[in-house]
Order: sequence, then structure tokens, then C-alpha cells
Amino acid sequence: MFNREALQKYIEEQGFKQKAIAAKSGIDDTAFSKILSGNRKCEVNEYIAICKALGVKPNKFIDE
Repeated sequence: MFNREALQKYIEEQGFKQKAIAAKSGIDDTAFSKILSGNRKCEVNEYIAICKALGVKPNKFIDE
């Protein structure tokens, strides 16, 4: 399972805007916000799209 808190922290630290990442990953900005808040499940294809939008490898936010 991926670590939502680590993803949120990374987005904030890098100065990314949630709407921009949502748009770049092809996810509705409301759905993206719900994913980050834990109110919606993140599907695997969405997670990969988010990582691509951020320019990071998918294992970056995976708990071991």
C-alpha cells in the first residue's frame, strides 16, 4: 500500500499544486483531493499516473 502522507509531504515540499498534478495525471481534481485525504481508494493505474506526473518511480511512496 502506498503512503498517502509521504505523497502529500512530497507534493508540498516540491511546491506542486494539487490541481496541476491531478490534471497532469488525468485524474479529476476532486477525486485526487479525496485520494490524498484518504476518503477515496487510489487505483493502481491512478497511482502510477500520479508518480509519472511527479516524475518519480512508483516505489517512492510504497511502505515496505
